[in-house]
Formats: sequence, C-alpha cells, structure tokens
Amino acid sequence: MSGTFEIAQAGDKAYFFRLTAPDGTVVAVSPLFSTIKGAAAGITAVRENAATGLVVDSSAAY
Repeated sequence: MSGTFEIAQAGDKAYFFRLTAPDGTVVAVSPLFSTIKGAAAGITAVRENAATGLVVDSSAAY
C-alpha cells in the first residue's frame, strides 16, 4: 500500500493537505491554500516532483 494524501480544512476558507504513510504516520503537511483546488494542485506538484527531486544532506554527520 502507498501513502495517502488527505485534504483538510483549517478555518472557514483555508485548506491544507497531509501525506501519511501506510502505518498512519504523518510524513508531510502542506502550507495553507485558499481553495480546495489550490490544495489539489499542491498535491499534484508534490506527486510530479517527488520522484525526481534531489536529496541534499545538510547534516553535520561525522
């Protein structure tokens, strides 16, 4: 099973989405969007770009 995107409402006219892992762990939470369509577009952008995104290690690993 894959992760799940869920759109939720925050206040009267604000929406956000969260990505949860199959075990229910919240992996990511979006910023607020003024419309559900905006939140859906944010999900689309994440889905399209996540697989091709670079991984940058900014830790101070020794």
